[in-house]
Amino acid sequence: MKSLLIILLILFLLTVNWSSSTAQRQAIRASPNGVNVNAHGATVVLVTFGPLTTQVPAEGCWCGELIPATPDFGSKCNLATLFGCLPARFDFSTRSGRGGFTDVMTIPNSVTRRAYQAAQVGATSSFFYVRRFINSGGGRDEYVPVTCRMGSGGARSPFALTDVKLSFGIDKPVLIVNPGAKLPAIEAEIAYNGTGRLKGRWEVVKPGEELPAERDLLTEATLPLEERGTQRRYTQISTFNHFLPPNGKFIMPGPDASYLPTTVAGHYLVLLRIEATDDKEGDANLAAVGVGPGIVHNGAVAGFPIPPLRYLVGGGPDAQLTSELALMLPEENGVWSRGKAVDFSWTEIKVAAFYRLEVEDLHGRAIFSALVLPGVRTYHAPHWLLKAVSAGNLRWRVVALDQSGILVIHTPWRSLQLKPAT
Repeated sequence: MKSLLIILLILFLLTVNWSSSTAQRQAIRASPNGVNVNAHGATVVLVTFGPLTTQVPAEGCWCGELIPATPDFGSKCNLATLFGCLPARFDFSTRSGRGGFTDVMTIPNSVTRRAYQAAQVGATSSFFYVRRFINSGGGRDEYVPVTCRMGSGGARSPFALTDVKLSFGIDKPVLIVNPGAKLPAIEAEIAYNGTGRLKGRWEVVKPGEELPAERDLLTEATLPLEERGTQRRYTQISTFNHFLPPNGKFIMPGPDASYLPTTVAGHYLVLLRIEATDDKEGDANLAAVGVGPGIVHNGAVAGFPIPPLRYLVGGGPDAQLTSELALMLPEENGVWSRGKAVDFSWTEIKVAAFYRLEVEDLHGRAIFSALVLPGVRTYHAPHWLLKAVSAGNLRWRVVALDQSGILVIHTPWRSLQLKPAT
């Protein structure tokens, strides 16, 4: 009888230890823990991890295969199938709730392309996003995977914005109007995955008001639950509510231009503010990860701040500064012989913190870009630039950015003809 009791006690202790170990290994969970992503473009998903105690978030990477994270907890990436890691410029993750961590998982085109190529040669059509959490209390690290299932980016994908471009419909870097004049119509060109309601409002920042910070330009769904509703508000012009079918592109008309103020001279910003909406594919269950009360709606998440649209009223000193940004050399339709170097040059404006030189082919595909500090008004093109161009012509322009990386002004595009080397 004693022997039987001892055996039962040993089995009980082993069961308790196994359960404790399993619970420890499954301490951090993700919601959603599996999503459909666009196999032929960028995808944005807000993932909530939790609960965190002594863990500190570290890198997030994508890979095609998982392996046990021995001696750590969870499953980590097999480095032989690594597709890439989350770029710092796309990382808008932050702590949230009661031990939660919201991670804006922006999957670049380069990652989905590598995953698609791997699937073409026999790998599975799904891949993984793995976040590592470092145990600051001295324990083992933990790896938490999220399954990414490749698809078309249609109705079964999370509703997320992948690109937003605002314009007045005219080819001018910054619109300058006289006091009292009516502005041309505004439109927003929106690229997205999934399907859902696009709800929000148009606001205008008037001269003298505090400018929006980068976090004020994010969509509401990109923020953790407790930060929603805390973004700085400005004068509201109008609201909108559109249903977006799963076709990936939408041209949204802007507010009535007669409502945009032009009576006071100065620099104005038009803001597109987008609210979070119900989205079955991308919503997070905070209760499932132990950090909140239940479902949080994450429809219309975006892994980037929406750049404001600018216009200038009056002819003061700001207008003079704006008009000074112009391209110098090469001239319009200038000839560039292959095998020879070329220097791009432009004028300078005082309000720019950086300049970005952009070179594209005539189909709008990016060939090259470079950041240049103020005071440097020229850029010597690298020798490999021409090797990346199979067709005969390019176009180029210069973009001026402020300290936050927000566009201040850009020049019109200028064509450049390429000739064979003699």
